[in-house]
Amino acid sequence: MKTGQQRIELYDTTLRDGTQGQNISLSLHDKLLIAVRLDELGVDYIEGGYPLSNDKDAAFFREVRKSGLKHAKVVAFGMTRRRNVKPGDDEGMKALLEAKTEVVTIVGKSWDLHVRDVLRISEKENLKMIADSVAYCVKHGRRVFYDAEHFFDGYAANPDYALQTLRAAHESGAECLVLCDTNGGSLPTHIAAGMEAIQAELAAPLGIHPHNDAGLAVANALEAVRRGAIHVQGTVNGIGERCGNADLTTVAANLAIKLGYKVLTPDGLRRLTEVSRYVYEIANLVPPNGQPYVGPSAFAHKGGMHVHAVQRTACSYEHTDPESVGNSRRILISELSGASGVAEKIGRKLKIDDKAVQRRLLKRLQEFEDQGYVYESAEASFELLCRKELGLYHPFWELDHWRAVALRSSRSTAPDTEVIVRLRVNGTTEHHVSGGHGPVDAMAHSMIKALRPHYPDVEKIRLIDYKVRVINPRAATAARVRVTIEFRDEQTHEIFNTVGVSENIIEASWIALADGIEYKLINDEEGKKRRSAKAVKAKRG
Repeated sequence: MKTGQQRIELYDTTLRDGTQGQNISLSLHDKLLIAVRLDELGVDYIEGGYPLSNDKDAAFFREVRKSGLKHAKVVAFGMTRRRNVKPGDDEGMKALLEAKTEVVTIVGKSWDLHVRDVLRISEKENLKMIADSVAYCVKHGRRVFYDAEHFFDGYAANPDYALQTLRAAHESGAECLVLCDTNGGSLPTHIAAGMEAIQAELAAPLGIHPHNDAGLAVANALEAVRRGAIHVQGTVNGIGERCGNADLTTVAANLAIKLGYKVLTPDGLRRLTEVSRYVYEIANLVPPNGQPYVGPSAFAHKGGMHVHAVQRTACSYEHTDPESVGNSRRILISELSGASGVAEKIGRKLKIDDKAVQRRLLKRLQEFEDQGYVYESAEASFELLCRKELGLYHPFWELDHWRAVALRSSRSTAPDTEVIVRLRVNGTTEHHVSGGHGPVDAMAHSMIKALRPHYPDVEKIRLIDYKVRVINPRAATAARVRVTIEFRDEQTHEIFNTVGVSENIIEASWIALADGIEYKLINDEEGKKRRSAKAVKAKRG
């Protein structure tokens, strides 16, 4: 059983297997962008797709050669030749060679059930298809990885035949035999038994390709490595068909941090969170909070006892250093936080040592949470709340009124929305009307029009997400709603969130929108003060 220091190859199939997941679609440009990030991370192999399946995958192999990848080798994926067709006449084999990659991966059947009931060929013909396909690619100068599809199910049903399929690939020149838990239902004990059986029969490099249908893809990948595998296939964030593939971010972190293996580039581990979130953004997916190592909540602390303890000794409630994987510790603010948690959170910008003040802030926080506010994911609103309580806040405008109008006629295909905003800004009345894609968008446009003459950089704020939740659904149409808005400051690239609560959804949206704009203006104001003070100091020096 292996442990530590050896390098384990990471083979990424996000661009092929990952795109088979529900609601996952990547353009050619998307795939090229992700390939560059994977290369920078230090992934050893990037599977670009199945060149016979569609024009986009075929184009990827042409375009990726222009990307200047420095570490990873691009891999073309394909199936064994068709029955009764010579490899040289098979369109799939031709497409693999035309991709012009140094490495190709060929998938073949290892489960006699698939041979008999899916392909409907003889077991002997299947072995010949595997051998011919591998030998053909090797003959044409390709390194070949053989993906033994459904290996563990096949081994359980007919161990002798499953091993024969591996032997056919190995003897024909396959460089690595990759054992696939295609249905994702194997337990680590099954992985261990399969690995031991193969090693007793074949002296060949082994890999693992686990799926997550039983929630064990990462565990099965680690068990395979511990039993001798040198090669792990998976996807960034575990995206893929059905329940997904092994999450390479979790696999890489566990191999390096927990088991001491070498993976990725020397600084690759610290880029895991960055690449994880980049792939989510490109794929237009919301990162799950609880994703190990790289998730927004992976190092988040909420309970007062936890916060207090982690402030003294980080390892008391953290299994590893967040920075080791490019993540960061988060102190969540809620009624459970305790005074020390509030102080820790706000202390990143406003230092508060006075215990009485800490307790006052906590009490104020609890009062707002009783009304339905949640500040865990609305840190900008929490900072404004604290500033107001501490006397460190001044308004940037005075609201006269706002009015929202939605008009739907029998002739229109969609309702027209119009929002009027009247503000008093620096002694000037600003009265503006805007339309938009719904009342929140229209309200944002009106606000920016009103504030732009006085605070030009307000144009740099962007609304990037909007969520609504009903707080007390038993109240039916009179229920209170909680609105959270996510913003991006195009100047500083900071992403922040705000929250608003009301029985009126537009009012709740106004509160969250106003908080976001005020947070931006406060940051701009304080940034100018810091730069001015720095300039004065430099001049004096």
